[in-house]
Amino acid sequence: MKKEYIDNLFDIKGKTALVTGATGGFGITAAKGLAAAGAKVMLSGRSIEKLEQCKNDIIADGSIAEYSAGDATNHDDVKKVIKDTVDKFGGIDIFLSASGISKHGPIVDQPVEDWQMSMDANVKGVYLFCKEVGKVMVAQGRGGKVILLGSARGELGMANYSGYSTSKGAVHLLGKTLACEWGQYKINVNVLAPTVFRTALTQWMFDDNAFYLNFLRRIPIGRLGEPEDFIGITILLASKASDFITGAIICCDGGYAAG
Repeated sequence: MKKEYIDNLFDIKGKTALVTGATGGFGITAAKGLAAAGAKVMLSGRSIEKLEQCKNDIIADGSIAEYSAGDATNHDDVKKVIKDTVDKFGGIDIFLSASGISKHGPIVDQPVEDWQMSMDANVKGVYLFCKEVGKVMVAQGRGGKVILLGSARGELGMANYSGYSTSKGAVHLLGKTLACEWGQYKINVNVLAPTVFRTALTQWMFDDNAFYLNFLRRIPIGRLGEPEDFIGITILLASKASDFITGAIICCDGGYAAG
């Protein structure tokens, strides 16, 4: 087998990748990783300041990026982001949904508003983007790669995360459903399910030594995640190397879900 064959498997040069949640730890890192691998990246999120910074960082590294701000839970905003992406880059080959929030607390104390916020940000926003991205990818007729950000907590229960875990479980099933629905169009849909990894929202878990040490007991690798841990699997799921992988929930979690 020739080296060129292997290189081609992971080649995404010239592909257009739309990344939502490109203002958070995972989304920013994944967008930079996709751009460094040669993709043209459209960044989306609500903070124009963070989108501008991410765009500038990517361009400074010699890669291609643009941004279109919008609220993932607003259908009109989603349609605008899709239109901006197609107008700028001519289509969409890769869609990475990295937007979402984490609200936690005992169900008996948690405000209903927090539950709804989790459902809107983590499920509705993903649904709306998949709906519109799907239209583009089907019409293009050249297949596509869809990567949804789930969570190990979408597979395993965890006290005080009734809203978050339920929302991520819904994302997992949405991914499987779309894999069945879009397989005929050669659109692969997979879900990346990490455990806790470092972001602005989870930094307290790293700073709380008692929590950190207790959580580590569940992780065979012996540490929590960093956003950079997910670049490799993201490139795999965005490339030809994953052409026969669809409907999978891929736990990139240091072994959290194994024990």
